[in-house]
Amino acid sequence: MSTPPSGSRSNATKYLFLFLVGLVIGVVATVMAVRAIQARKDHFPESVMHVQQWHLGQLKRKVEQNRCAATDILPNLKALRTMADDLESAFPDLADDKRFADHASHLRARLDSALASPPLNCAGVGTTNKDIGDACKACHQDFR
Repeated sequence: MSTPPSGSRSNATKYLFLFLVGLVIGVVATVMAVRAIQARKDHFPESVMHVQQWHLGQLKRKVEQNRCAATDILPNLKALRTMADDLESAFPDLADDKRFADHASHLRARLDSALASPPLNCAGVGTTNKDIGDACKACHQDFR
């Protein structure tokens, strides 16, 4: 049996090393490109939805913890109402759509009624939370 010349073994090592370096550079360049594309994206619409979802979750948690006094739930209701004012500006492509405007108006009306007469017990908070969630769900069914 003959042994391969020592030069061909070192060439194979060089090619493997160059392949691995190219692979690493390609992965790094891909990650940088994806991040650059992501940075150009408008995160405002997603942020509005995440904040509203968080406040709805807080209301649900307050019911589970049996902490349903007006002082416990009003900050979340106020935050939801404030965020509801930003719906049309968060979704400028949908702002002119009558159905979207109706859904946003309906959500604001439910929040306004909840703020005008806050629920006094956990059953009331649960009902209010369900009503707000239903208003959100109706819009999501039409536009998601």
